[in-house]
Amino acid sequence: MTELDKHTLSKVPAVTLGFWFIKILATTLGETGGDTLSMTYDLGYLASTAVFATILVVLVWLQIRAKGFRPLLYWATIIASTTAGTTMADFADRSLGIGYTGGSTLLLACVLISLFIWHRTLGTINVDTVRTPAAETFYWITITFSQTLGTALGDWAADTGDLGYMGAAVIFAGLLIGVVALYYGTKISRVGLFWAAFILTRPLGAAVGDFLDKPLDHGGLDFSRPIASAVLGAVILGSIFFLPQRAGKHP
Repeated sequence: MTELDKHTLSKVPAVTLGFWFIKILATTLGETGGDTLSMTYDLGYLASTAVFATILVVLVWLQIRAKGFRPLLYWATIIASTTAGTTMADFADRSLGIGYTGGSTLLLACVLISLFIWHRTLGTINVDTVRTPAAETFYWITITFSQTLGTALGDWAADTGDLGYMGAAVIFAGLLIGVVALYYGTKISRVGLFWAAFILTRPLGAAVGDFLDKPLDHGGLDFSRPIASAVLGAVILGSIFFLPQRAGKHP
C-alpha cells in the first residue's frame, strides 16, 4: 500500500453488511452491559455513567492517536459509547425525571446540533472522511449522543408507546428495512441515510437487550445480564476476526 493509499483511508470501517451486523450486536451489548453495572451490581446510573464515560474518553483518545483503522480499538470504543449511552439515558429519563419523551426529544436535538456544527465546521459529515482529529472528535461526540438517544427511544417505544420490548424491536427493524429500501430505490443522500440507520440500530439493540434481561413479568426473558453480556461480547469478538474488516476510503 502506497503512502497516498494510506492517506486516503478513513479511520473508521467501511460500511458493509458485516459493519451493521456487529453494530447491532454492540448496541444490544450496550444495553445488557449498562444494566449489568447499574442494576445487577447496583452501582446506580450516575456512578455507572462515570465508569463507562471514563473508559469511553480513554478509548476515544487512543482512537484519535492511532495511525489508522484498528478494528478491535474501533469496536471497543463503539461498545463503550453504547454502554455509556445506556446509563446516561437511564439517568436522564429516570433519575432526573424528564421521562422517555423528554429525554428522547432532548437527545435528538443534541444529535442534530452536533451534526450541524460538524458540517458547518468541516463541510461534510460523511464518515468516509473521518481521518483528522477534528473529524474524529465530531464523529465520536455525535455517536455518543446517538447511542444515548437510541436507548431513550427504545424505552419510549416499549413503555410509553406500550409496544413491549419485542414490539419495539419489530418497529425499529421495520424502520431500518425502510431505510434500506430508500437506499436502493431512491437517490436520497447516502450520508443522511447512513446516520438514520446508525441511530435506528441503537433502539433496536436496546429493545432486544431489554427483552433478553428484563424480568418475565415485565415482558422479558429474565436471562442473566452478565452472562448475556459475556455471550454477546464473545460473538462480537468472533465477528471482528471472521468478518471482513477494512477501512473506509475518502470519496
